Amino acid sequence: MSSFPVSLRFRRFTLVLLGCACALTALFATILQAQISEADKKRRDAFLKAREEMRTVASPTPSESATPAGKPKPAQKKKKGGKKAAAENEEEEGTPSPSKRKEDVKPTETPKAPKKAEADEEETPRKATTPKERATPDEETTPAPRGVPAATAAETVSPPPISGPPPDITIQKSGLEEEQGFEPPPPPPPRRSLWSRIFGREPTARYRYLSRNVIDEIRRAPVQRSRWKFIIVHNSGTRQGNARAFDYYHRRVRKMQNGMAYHFVVGNGTSSGNGEVEVGERWRQQINGGHVHSDYLNNISLGICLVGDFNRDRPTRVQLEATEELVRYLRERCGKVEGGRIPVRPHREMNPPRWATDCPGDAFPYSWFRKF
Repeated sequence: MSSFPVSLRFRRFTLVLLGCACALTALFATILQAQISEADKKRRDAFLKAREEMRTVASPTPSESATPAGKPKPAQKKKKGGKKAAAENEEEEGTPSPSKRKEDVKPTETPKAPKKAEADEEETPRKATTPKERATPDEETTPAPRGVPAATAAETVSPPPISGPPPDITIQKSGLEEEQGFEPPPPPPPRRSLWSRIFGREPTARYRYLSRNVIDEIRRAPVQRSRWKFIIVHNSGTRQGNARAFDYYHRRVRKMQNGMAYHFVVGNGTSSGNGEVEVGERWRQQINGGHVHSDYLNNISLGICLVGDFNRDRPTRVQLEATEELVRYLRERCGKVEGGRIPVRPHREMNPPRWATDCPGDAFPYSWFRKF
């Protein structure tokens, strides 16, 4: 009996809780709906207000700006001010109406030219006053050539291209040189006494180190006129050697078909006599040398090699004297070049800068070249 009322009370309590929960949910739903409706209302009001503002702003602007009656004031000033005021008003207006031109036109004046002609008349008022110049249509088209001097002035302002310094020695060759014949050999020098022939190398009266055989070989060679333009002095880079050794090295090791690269060799007393001059095959056959790193220079330059390494030692006095005699006789034999004697240069001054060399050595007395 006691359990029945307890369960009844529990059911009533649960029903009350459910009723309260339903009431709370309904209350929250109404509040949320009210908030959402208020937010939507605010957004809608803002949108409508913005649309009304856009309509109110856009409607009056085209009506005020589109009316062309707002610019009649310059036309009234034009009558009072004269020609200058009329030109200024026409420059301010983008497209002048034909009615204004008819009002400004006088019976004595000719019809006006386009805007370009009016701008030119303002720049030169003296020409504008003459009616004859206005009547000619050719003069009204004169603004076209006025742009030409401006272009030429712009072209003259451009600075010239900056060029680097020229090299020390510039040698150019263009075309083929015509043969000018052969250079006649000079007369042979007189011989000395019989005593010198028997006990010496037959030195001549004018030359101490050039023997008769060397002079004859130099004279017999068919030298073309103006063929040789330089005489270049080298050192062998070795402490000993002669023409035969250099010919073997150049022909067998360096694979030069014409043998020794030099035309003459001057010994230092090791493998040949001190100051002894040896003639190479390149001189006898009058072919180009192989002593400079340039085909063109090899074709126009005679090569004289002094035996020795002149980075460590100096050439002997006899070598220098014999070389001086050889150079002087070669200059006499080959004739003049461009009105003067053949110049004598060291190898280091003639080799192209890309293949720089110290030949004939740092110990060589370069003041010796001043004799020539």
